Amino acid sequence: MNTSSQLAMAIALGIAAQQAGAAGFIDDSKATLSLKNLDLSNDIRESQGKVGNSAYSGQVHNWGQAFVLKVQSGYTEGAVGFGLDALGTYAVRLDGGGRVGKAGEDRSPGNLFPTDGGHDADQFGRLGLTGKVRFAKTEVKTGTLIPNLPILVPNDGRLLPQTFEGTQFISKDIDHLTFTGGLIEHAVGRASTNSTGLAVSGGTQQSNKFWFAGGDYAVTKSLTAQYYYANLEDYYTQHFAGLTHIWAIDKSQSFKTDLRFFHTGSDGANGSASGRAEGYKTSGYARTPGEIQNNTWSASFTYALGGHSFMAGHQRVSEGSNFVQLNQGSLVNEGAGGGTTYLITDRLISNFARAGENTSFAQYIYDFAGLGLPGLKFSTIYLNGQNIKATAGGDQNEWERDIALDYVIQEGTFKGVGIGVRNGSFRTNATGASDIDHNRLILTYQLALF
Repeated sequence: MNTSSQLAMAIALGIAAQQAGAAGFIDDSKATLSLKNLDLSNDIRESQGKVGNSAYSGQVHNWGQAFVLKVQSGYTEGAVGFGLDALGTYAVRLDGGGRVGKAGEDRSPGNLFPTDGGHDADQFGRLGLTGKVRFAKTEVKTGTLIPNLPILVPNDGRLLPQTFEGTQFISKDIDHLTFTGGLIEHAVGRASTNSTGLAVSGGTQQSNKFWFAGGDYAVTKSLTAQYYYANLEDYYTQHFAGLTHIWAIDKSQSFKTDLRFFHTGSDGANGSASGRAEGYKTSGYARTPGEIQNNTWSASFTYALGGHSFMAGHQRVSEGSNFVQLNQGSLVNEGAGGGTTYLITDRLISNFARAGENTSFAQYIYDFAGLGLPGLKFSTIYLNGQNIKATAGGDQNEWERDIALDYVIQEGTFKGVGIGVRNGSFRTNATGASDIDHNRLILTYQLALF
């Protein structure tokens, strides 16, 4: 049992022994059950003639049903309050289970489910506990966590959410400032039951220390400034600065500015040739092979008018290495793949974070409420990445187009049921990548139990 799990258990036992029946602990408790039905298909297109790219690898199709139960207690009474949360997740395979290649063999387990004997498991689930303490306007949690910060974004793109294990505190004791910090020790992937150490894409050695701290400061009601620091021991240190501003032109118009900057450098073993040879490395092109050295900035501007929203922007990744954040996908036989980055360009298929990549993008969203169809939304985005650096020399490029249609039933027997359709196309000549056509059909529902 790791440190955070031990602390969570200690808090739980303390509550039981002390005052589990206290009014706040019971009366402020709540529980929700979320259901998600996902049908996912990938068509990995022909890549012949593209140096370094994988050959045609066929179709991927998976269909599954997920259940996520969240139980959150209130806090015991007194100057220092104690509480306990529980997260139970379960998913069952309805169809699919692999990608059928040209030879007809099942070659792609692990897309929605963990592997069992080389094929997708029929079902899998997890249970996590989180102990929590509150004093004044500060809350400390330890155990199973799902933080969502610029330097740490959980992946929820499949059936079950990615979770982390560690300790996190959130303080709002200073007016207008939300300060967050902590230590993450392990991760559990979106298609896994295994708790693993931490790494980046391309890294094959595990680290168990991801320190982070930072805050969001509301300068005014319309202007928010952010700064965060993160350190994944033996891989990287990362500084993030962000600024968002919303100009409310009138009741029906607004203009949003979103500016982001990351500075990422090597740490510990990643900074030495011997450490990188051991597996503390990043994937893709790097000026010093395997070493993390990157600056990435982005700017996006969104104009909203009634139900219409138009967004355009640009992102630049420096040539030192790919942009990195936590990603356990390269850890052998752990099924921990699937990472998300805090980039505006992180979309359905790609995140446009390769070394040297300059990406321009534009998005359109329409809310049909103005036409008398509340709950129905449409969106589409196009991204074009250029100047990708390659070890073999020369620049490469890629583009992606995504379409999404979502509807939440507003009344009647099926009120609250969400229906989502996703379609994405990705084309590239980047080394190691393939053209992809991607589709998802998603049904969701959330039930408040108490």
